[in-house]
Amino acid sequence: MRYIHERPDWPDFRWDLSVLAEPLAAVRYRQGLLLGRMSTLGFYVRSEAGLAAMTMDIVKSSAIEGERLDAAQVRSSLARRLGLEMAGMVPSGRNVVDKTLLVSCMLELVILVDTPA
Repeated sequence: MRYIHERPDWPDFRWDLSVLAEPLAAVRYRQGLLLGRMSTLGFYVRSEAGLAAMTMDIVKSSAIEGERLDAAQVRSSLARRLGLEMAGMVPSGRNVVDKTLLVSCMLELVILVDTPA
């Protein structure tokens, strides 16, 4: 799989809205279903799901830069920064400590996503 920044047309993208409209609408519909289901779950389950998503975002984003992070250490680092005491927390290694800026940026994006610029 190629990363988006490796495409020859990066960053000059072109798309056909008539081709994208239906798949985007389907994804948005499924997103609404997922959010509705998530709203019925307890705090712990929602926290775990959010933590898992943020962990994978950070691990995958770092992989693009050629940096391999331990997902368990990233998860633990995120949980600590969010004030969540989760089972299975592990000590963060030097690799993750060096990436605290990345963790901070990810948390700011999640927290401030609806804040106008």
